[in-house]
Amino acid sequence: MSQTILVWLRHDLRLSDHPALTAAAGGGRTVIPCFIRNTQSGRKWLPGGASRWWLHHSLDQLGADIRKAGGQLLLRSGDPVVVLTEIAMETGASAVYWTRAVEPLDRQDEKALQSRLEKAGIGSEGFDGHLLFDPRDIRSQSGTPFKVFTPFWKNCLAHSKKMRAPTGKVSARFAASVPDSETLTQWGLLPTKPDWAGGFSKHWQPGERGGQAALMAFAKRSSGYDEGRNFPAQDDTSRLSPYLHFGNVSVAQAFAATTGKTRSSAGAVSFQRELGWREFSAHLLFHFPRLPDKAFRPEFEKFPWRKDSKTLRIWQRGQTGFPIVDAGMRQLWHTGWMHNRVRMVAASVLVKHFLIHWKEGQDWFWDTLVDADLANNSAGWQWVAGCGADAAPYFRVFNPVLQGQKFDAKAVYVRRWVPEIAALPDKYVHAPWTAPDDILAKAGLRLGVDYPHPVVAPEVGRQRALDALAELKTRL
Repeated sequence: MSQTILVWLRHDLRLSDHPALTAAAGGGRTVIPCFIRNTQSGRKWLPGGASRWWLHHSLDQLGADIRKAGGQLLLRSGDPVVVLTEIAMETGASAVYWTRAVEPLDRQDEKALQSRLEKAGIGSEGFDGHLLFDPRDIRSQSGTPFKVFTPFWKNCLAHSKKMRAPTGKVSARFAASVPDSETLTQWGLLPTKPDWAGGFSKHWQPGERGGQAALMAFAKRSSGYDEGRNFPAQDDTSRLSPYLHFGNVSVAQAFAATTGKTRSSAGAVSFQRELGWREFSAHLLFHFPRLPDKAFRPEFEKFPWRKDSKTLRIWQRGQTGFPIVDAGMRQLWHTGWMHNRVRMVAASVLVKHFLIHWKEGQDWFWDTLVDADLANNSAGWQWVAGCGADAAPYFRVFNPVLQGQKFDAKAVYVRRWVPEIAALPDKYVHAPWTAPDDILAKAGLRLGVDYPHPVVAPEVGRQRALDALAELKTRL
C-alpha cells in the first residue's frame, strides 16, 4: 500500500506550478488535498467579505478540477493545527506538506503543526511557491533585512539564480475517497441578503482557469503597462492581484509570462518591478511581523490622528465630494477592486486631508478588496501614510483634483462611477464646486443635494496635514 501525504492548501489554490503538491505526489504516493477554514475565536486577519466570495468560487473550481483528476478536496473547519493532525491520524498519512506562508499567524501555525505532528510520529515539510525568493535568502551586505525597495529589488535581480522558476501541471495520484468533508454551502462564504457581491461575477472569474486566461491576455498587451497603468479609464493594468493572492496563478508564472525576447518591453519590465514590490511587502511582513498593527517608523505612533466615524463613513461610501476618490470607492464596492493609482489618491485623502488613521483604511480595504493581502495592504497603507518602510514622505500630499485632471483628463473613469456629475464639462468635472451656477444648472446638478460639497477644501486639507506633521515633531 502506497503512502498517503496530506497537502494543506491556503494561498496556493491551483494544480500547476505547485512544489508542495509535486513533492507529495513523488514516487506514486497518494495525495489528499485539504483546505481548513480557520474558525478560531478572536483570530485576527481572517478573510474579509470580498475575499470570502473569491475563496468560495476558487475552492469550488479547484474541487471540480481535483474530481476530474479522480480525487476529492477535503474541507474542514477549526484550528488548522488540531484539525490537520486529526486528519493525518484518520487517514494514516505519513506526512503533511504545505506552501510556506509569510503571514505571522500562519507561520506560527506551521511551527505548531510541525511540533504536534512530530510528537505523533508524522512527518511534515513546507515548500516554496508563494514568492519568487525565499525571504530568508535576501539580505543586505550587513546581513539585515532590506528596508528600501530599490536596493532590495536590485539584490533580487542580481541573484536571479535564486529566483524560483515555474513548473508545469502536477500529475498526482489523488485519493479516490476521503474522510467526512464539509461543503462550501455549509460554510456560507457568499453574501445572502443583500447580495452586495452580485456584480463581482461580471468582472472576475476566480480560480486557476480564470487566472491563467487573465495572465495570458495581459502578457500579450503588457507593452503598454508602463504608461497605461496610471490611467484608470484604460484597461492597461494586469488585474492579476487577486489571482496572485489566492495562488490561482503563481508569481513565478506571472514573471515568466512577461520574460523573454518577445516580452522584453518597458511595460513588461515595469510589471516585473511591481511584482518586486509584492516581494518587498512580503519581505517586510516576514521580517517585521508587527507591520499590520504598528507604524514601521515608531515616531508615528504619536501622530495626532482624528477619530471621525462620520467622515470615515463618507469616505467608505464614495461621498467625499472629490470625484476621483468617490469613483474609486464606488468601483471598490461594486467590483471588489480599485485601480492602483486611485487607491493611492483615496488613501492619501483619508490619512492626510481627513487625518484618519491608516488602520481604518487598511481595515476597510481588508473587507472589501478581492485581492486583500496582508503584506500588500499593510505596506501600502503605511507607504501612503508616510510611516512605512521606504514610504512617501508625509508632507507629500496628493491633490485629488490635480490627480483627477492629470490621470483622467476626459473624466471617462469619473463619469462612469459618479454619474450624477457626468453632464459637467471636463473643466469642472473634477472640482464641481468651482463650476458657476449656470453651468451647474445646465448639468442638472445641485451641489449638496445630488452630489456633496467636498468634506474639506483641497488646500485646507493639505495645510491641516502639514500642521499635524508639525505637531508630531513637537511630541517627539
